[in-house]
Formats: sequence, C-alpha cells, structure tokens
Amino acid sequence: MPTYSALTTLPGQDIAEALAEAMENMSPEPYGVGVFEIEDGSGLWEVGGYFLDQPDDTVLLLLSTAFGAKPFVVSELPDIDWVAKVRRDLAPVEAGRFWLFGSHDADKVPAGVVPLQIEATVAFGTGHHGTTLGCLRAVDRLEAGGLTCRNVADIGSGTGVLAMAAARIWPDAAVIASDIDEVAVDVAIANAEINGLTDRVPCVEAAGFDHPELAARAPYDLIFANILKGPLIELAPDMAAHAASGGHLILSGLLVVQAEDVTAAYVANGFALTGREDIGEWSTLVLQRG
Repeated sequence: MPTYSALTTLPGQDIAEALAEAMENMSPEPYGVGVFEIEDGSGLWEVGGYFLDQPDDTVLLLLSTAFGAKPFVVSELPDIDWVAKVRRDLAPVEAGRFWLFGSHDADKVPAGVVPLQIEATVAFGTGHHGTTLGCLRAVDRLEAGGLTCRNVADIGSGTGVLAMAAARIWPDAAVIASDIDEVAVDVAIANAEINGLTDRVPCVEAAGFDHPELAARAPYDLIFANILKGPLIELAPDMAAHAASGGHLILSGLLVVQAEDVTAAYVANGFALTGREDIGEWSTLVLQRG
C-alpha cells in the first residue's frame, strides 16, 4: 500500500507548530505529523504530514497560504520496510576502540575491540552519523588520556550507545541514560539488555535533567548530550548545576557553523573548551567545568 508525505518549510517554531496542529484536522487525516528545526542557521522549520491516502492538494494550498509557508511538496513513498533495509545496509563502525555492529554482523567482531551491538531502529545513534561517531571518539580519547569516570549521564541518549560505551570502558562507573522520547527509552533499555548491561545502564524518560533519579545521582564527572543546538544552549545552566567541579561534557548534534555559539553558552556558565572534532558538517565539543 503506498503512503504519501506532504512537506513544507516556514520561519518560526510557533507558527510551524500551529500549522502542524491544523494539519491534524485534515481529511484524509494524516497518521503522523512532525515539526523539525532545519539546523542550517536559516531559522526555518520543516512541517511534514504522512498519509495513507493521497492528501487534498487544495487543502494543502490553503494551509500553506494561511500560515505563510512554502507550497507543500507531496510525494508518494515506496512500500519499503525501512528498518529492515537499514539493518542490511549498515556496516559495522569503528570509533576509536569501539566497534559497533548489528546482529547481522555478530560473527564478525574482531579481537581487541570494545564491542557494542546496536540495532537500527527509530531511535538515533548507530555510530554511522558524524555526531555519534564524534562522541565515541571523544570519550575514547579522554579515557586513553587517563580520565577515569565514576558517575556518567547520557542526556538525550537515543539508542543508549554513549551510555553503554562509558559503562564498557569504566566497569566501576555508575551510568544513567535519559531521553525525552518514550520509544527511544524502550530502545535504549533493549540495547542495554542485548549487551548485558541492563543492571549497569538504567534509562529514564526525561526532558534534560528533569527526573528524580538524574537529580539524585548528581554531580556527574562526565555528561554526554548529543541533541541539537537549541536544546544544548538551553541546557547550559543545568549542565553547570549537575556537573562536578572538573567534570567533563561531550556535546554534539550541532553543525560546524553552530559550534561557536554553543561553546560561548557553556563558557558563560563556567566551562572551558578542551577539545573539538569536526566530522563532515558536524561538530563534537569537549568541555570541562572549572
């Protein structure tokens, strides 16, 4: 059965969310509507609806006109099991000493690596993206440089890969993962179980540090946050409140052109930039609290 997408862009989060809400009342009704910031510094937001029946072009035109958006682009999506396709196509990833693989490559794990089995799902973080790869390389360098962490938090954990990487290289560390998305939390819990880390890496649903267990475990000597520029900047004061003196942050999910703005927000909250790696268009920052 074919499905359809209808996508548009417009400036401003509030108006984009209002358009998305209006789309939910369309007939035929979309089975999903999403709002995403386009992380290129343009200030534009993308609004997309997904339909089991072809959407009404006239209604879409009226909506785009009413909200000052570009005309919707409607596409018919191929009938593909995308998760199965991704699982087939993703090759193992080497990130420092870490070796990330799917179940289809479980018989190919080489000796002398830190293996992590991560299944391709709707949650972010298989190691193929420059942001996850940068975070893994960063923590590998910190540990190789002599850092020992005993209390680690992974904020916006997606698949849970960063939290599990920390648990692997520091067997005595207390590690906790969190995500704002319930599905991502379930995926992280499942991945922890696959890797034999259920007891080591609990995962909770939370926006930022807004969870009693996250607060109770603070202060942290390492915090990962692989999210987006806006949330990273908003979280800077909370990061300072939850990081130990001398504690480290590994931040990503931001474009190279956004790295200076994010760095400035953290410097203003008592952190110093100690490392940065750019992979393609993506940047990973390492900061230390004074």
